[in-house]
Amino acid sequence: MSIYANRIRTKLAESLAPTRLAVEDDSNRHIGHAGAHPSGETHFNVTVESAAFAGKNRVARQRLVYGILADELRERVHALSLKLTAPGE
Repeated sequence: MSIYANRIRTKLAESLAPTRLAVEDDSNRHIGHAGAHPSGETHFNVTVESAAFAGKNRVARQRLVYGILADELRERVHALSLKLTAPGE
């Protein structure tokens, strides 16, 4: 797994104690697009199921994840496609 995918997975696992977590590097589909880097690791699909999202709307869930991954977004990651759910949703 790539460096940034590992960092994303580790930070989300430690911060959200997810019951489901998937991180997929989708950068190869965005070659030549804005924010793409020749080495990849710029576009990710992330799926998280966590009790931390219970009672939060979509925007609050996204803000929580963006806060956790602020360093990665500042350094290299250009885009996150997020699927964020609470258990039972």
